[in-house]
Amino acid sequence: MSGDGRKAVRVRILGRVQGVWYRGWTVDTAGGLGLTGWVRNRADGTVEALFAGPADAVDRMLDACRRGPPAAIVRDVVAEPDQDPGMAGFEQRPTL
Repeated sequence: MSGDGRKAVRVRILGRVQGVWYRGWTVDTAGGLGLTGWVRNRADGTVEALFAGPADAVDRMLDACRRGPPAAIVRDVVAEPDQDPGMAGFEQRPTL
């Protein structure tokens, strides 16, 4: 976390999280919280995201990721600190 109260985390979401609108939900939810970053599917069936913004908003997003959209079945959310990307907005990226 930086000195201005911002926090950045890279997250892997495991479970039934592809084909259930998880990425679109993430873009909407993170944008609504004023976060910056990105989300993408991974070839291994997980979803990966980078969330950056006020620490309390990032924490709320992590809590929301544990539930996900209605059709998702989230088994685990693994988060680790990362560098703030310093970008504007929140985007969906291609599968890695």
